[in-house]
Amino acid sequence: MTSCLLLLCALGLAAAVPVARALNRATWPEQAPVLGLWVWQCLVATALLSCLTALVLGSAAGFRTLRDHLFGSAPPAVVAAYQLSSAPAWTMALTLLMAAGAAWTAAALVGQLHAVRRVRGAARARLRERAPELPAGLAADHGPLLVLEEEYPDAWRMPGSPSRLVVTTAALHRLTDRQLDAVLTHERGHARARHDWLLCLSIALAGAFPKVPLFTHFCEQTHRLVELAADDTAARQCGHVTTALALVELNQHRGAFSHPSSRRLLDERVNRLLTPPPPFRPRERTLIATAAALAPLLPLLITFAPGIGALE
Repeated sequence: MTSCLLLLCALGLAAAVPVARALNRATWPEQAPVLGLWVWQCLVATALLSCLTALVLGSAAGFRTLRDHLFGSAPPAVVAAYQLSSAPAWTMALTLLMAAGAAWTAAALVGQLHAVRRVRGAARARLRERAPELPAGLAADHGPLLVLEEEYPDAWRMPGSPSRLVVTTAALHRLTDRQLDAVLTHERGHARARHDWLLCLSIALAGAFPKVPLFTHFCEQTHRLVELAADDTAARQCGHVTTALALVELNQHRGAFSHPSSRRLLDERVNRLLTPPPPFRPRERTLIATAAALAPLLPLLITFAPGIGALE
């Protein structure tokens, strides 16, 4: 069992630091942002599963009741292979550390969910008070749409049930019909892919563990890649140039007042739309997606390896 715990800790540490930093420096996710999001999610799942399986093994070694519950129906050879009764003393300290991390993670996720629900509820209430009557024809064309009287052009999606697309009157006046379609298609792309939940998860993990490179990079890259993925959705339906022009029109008024990171992301998005990167070949995409999907299985393989070996 000691070797399993060490391997699980090494795997989780590798995913959390060097692999995360390498993936953060990679440029290929710009070519396939949906694939990049998938790889980041699989890497996070690998690290979390490594910690969770280490916690289970350590708890089984330290608490006889849990050990009997987990291994009560297992053959004696399997129980002997894990050597749970002879685990060293440091495994209990590691188990307590893992348990504290698991509790902290759960608390962060629950807290983030409550905060998101509270903020969304307040925002939806404010929007309902300010929204005028919907212009004729827009509801039939674009579904649940909320038009807000505002002097600056903007459009966004208000998550919730039901989900709402919000667009300002200035955007309706400034954007052409084709550009408005691109903006709304972009926001519907966020809705279909459930990007709000992915962002919520990344923010919660980064807030709970701000010093862990995996979670901080996951949060940063998630905010970036979800926008690139939604841009691709809009560009496929409405055209790359139209989508780029719509982005410029919506953000022109912000100028120097926007955050430097927001300006850099906007520049990247517009340049990427005007000069699309070469797409991945299907074979490359399949290999990367498959390798990423197999990564979370490594902690399970390490955990079950002694038992499987004992049965052979």
